[in-house]
Amino acid sequence: MKSLFFVSCAAAALTLFNPALAGPALSGEVPPLDPAAVATPHYGTWGYDITGEDTSVSPGADFYRYANGRWEDQAEIPPDRARFGNFDKLAILSENRTRLIIEAAAAGQSSDPDAAKIGAAYRAFMDQARIEALDAKPLSADLDAIRAEKTHQDVAALMGKAPKSFQSAMFDVAIQADEKAPTRYAVYLDTSGLSLPDRDYYLEPKFAEKKKAFQAYVAKMLGQIGWADAEAQAKAIVDLETEIAKVSWTKEEQRDADKTYNPMTVAELEKFAPGFDFNAYLASADLKGADRVILASNTAFPKVADLFAKAPIETLKAWQAFHVADAAAPYLSERFVTARFDFRNKTLSGQPQIRPRWKRGVGFVEGALGESIGRLYVAQYFTPQAKAQMDALVGDLKTALHGRIERLTWMSPDTKAKALEKLSKFTVKIGYPDKWRDYSPLTITADDLYGDAERSSAYEWARLVHRLNDPVDKMEWDMTPQTVNAYYNPTNNEIVFPAAILQPPFFDPTADPAINYGAIGAVIGHEMTHGFDDQGRKFNGDGALADWWTPEDATKFKAQTARLSAQYSAFEPASGAHIRGDLTMGENIADLGGVLLALDAYHASLHGRPAPVIDGLTGDQRVLLGFAQVWRQKTREDALRQQLVSDPHSPAHYRAAGTVRNVDAWYDAFGIKPGDPMYVPPEQRVRIW
Repeated sequence: MKSLFFVSCAAAALTLFNPALAGPALSGEVPPLDPAAVATPHYGTWGYDITGEDTSVSPGADFYRYANGRWEDQAEIPPDRARFGNFDKLAILSENRTRLIIEAAAAGQSSDPDAAKIGAAYRAFMDQARIEALDAKPLSADLDAIRAEKTHQDVAALMGKAPKSFQSAMFDVAIQADEKAPTRYAVYLDTSGLSLPDRDYYLEPKFAEKKKAFQAYVAKMLGQIGWADAEAQAKAIVDLETEIAKVSWTKEEQRDADKTYNPMTVAELEKFAPGFDFNAYLASADLKGADRVILASNTAFPKVADLFAKAPIETLKAWQAFHVADAAAPYLSERFVTARFDFRNKTLSGQPQIRPRWKRGVGFVEGALGESIGRLYVAQYFTPQAKAQMDALVGDLKTALHGRIERLTWMSPDTKAKALEKLSKFTVKIGYPDKWRDYSPLTITADDLYGDAERSSAYEWARLVHRLNDPVDKMEWDMTPQTVNAYYNPTNNEIVFPAAILQPPFFDPTADPAINYGAIGAVIGHEMTHGFDDQGRKFNGDGALADWWTPEDATKFKAQTARLSAQYSAFEPASGAHIRGDLTMGENIADLGGVLLALDAYHASLHGRPAPVIDGLTGDQRVLLGFAQVWRQKTREDALRQQLVSDPHSPAHYRAAGTVRNVDAWYDAFGIKPGDPMYVPPEQRVRIW
């Protein structure tokens, strides 16, 4: 279980790509980058863009609109994106900087040990002429393996290759820290088999048109690979996935750390779900010696296994063939790329245009060699001073959380002592890892994009399998430095902040401190609070899934979270589509904690001095506006509806407006009164941490 936030230095000059230095010419169109595209953004004169406010809306009517309304009215979502906001703005900046790094490597202008692989991966992706000439030929070996299957056991065995190839499976396998013994790794299994964003897309009438479009997409892909009876098999595939959807766990159930920890031996699993050959599956996944597995959605296993056993072999083979084509489409000719985009991006998310090839190429290289890119990124764009300032801010927020826990009136001394112990054991990672990943076993060539992608998957899976009997690597990162995000990892009890998020509007060394506390301070507080949200609270200071709460304290906690769930479930971001309060619970708790801790830390930073007033705004007002500014975002309706059923994060508008309704300081700072639409009476405000 990872909890994601979804959260200054001048750009160094890099020589743009020179084809003459790179071997085979790139046939994908690559327009030059304007230097401004890699420049650090700035907001206003003191870190806040006051021109984005809409002061015709009162703070108590809609705080998001008050802080961001004019920006929202004027902003346009780029045609190659499903949403756009401050996260996306920084992601585009990171993408542009990464492109320069990749192009320098491709041009032989980098001394990094992985520069040749970086350049080869990019050239392979950008060699569109070769990719068009190959068309569907790269699929041949994977499709031949499917065609050769004779029995259900054959199918199960080939599905075991999914983690290291373009093959797919109806059960997912992963290797991660054992949640009850977090110093060692374990094999985790979960049910899978669905192609659409959530089970609701198969079962809810409101998504009927999307489901119909999915069947047409399946038929088109099967037709493009020359699969027999494409139309009939497409219907059979959709029918099979619909049955899987019926027995699959909801996203809310999948969040429950207690329910998703179900260890058993492989022999026990074979008896528990006899319709699927797990021994053959695990052997093909290079896990033949594994005896113990941990099931996530355990009650669904026998049901999915039974559906597998009853499915005709030809349906299963067609299902596999479609999934191979779907997964591999980004690395094939334009007809595959376009078909996949038209369904997965345009139909499901409302995105009008595909991203330019160079952007997709940058994404491919990052996926294959992310930490090598990261090593170059931090050398160019992250300073020791920024890291030191972040260390200090984290210390401030940690002190604030310590004080809040000590002052809790609803928690008993026993539980409080264990909460403080957990806080004292937090590990903090800032910017980049101390140990970089070794990509020497990975073979990348400039003339085999499909093979590069498969070998990258195989390399990553081999790395995970190889460490299965080793102690958990506590130095490992789950994000690259160029990622605009942050996360809390409960089994490591750690909070992690990649370099790319440590920029305006989140963090600006030249900004008013109140803005930094409201922005990156709230991010830090958000990740810390994840350690004590409805699922994070189930892990102790050593990262083990263990109950350290008294029953009475747990009951009080759940009463407050139920109130928070009801608040968010009342929000209707799209007509007929509400936020799912239980699905977004962890993030909503963390957002609330983040703001409260940011305010406390800012107050402490004043050391008893009054906060300055800037442009007529008090310190608390600026902290809260800095928080709201982070959540500037516009989302296409289809993408928004998809988010509401599949994403544990509330839409950005409600991460700002929904959070402050439970913050007493917001009422005082902006004079919110009874009768204001956002007003919540004091006794009904949620008070957790």
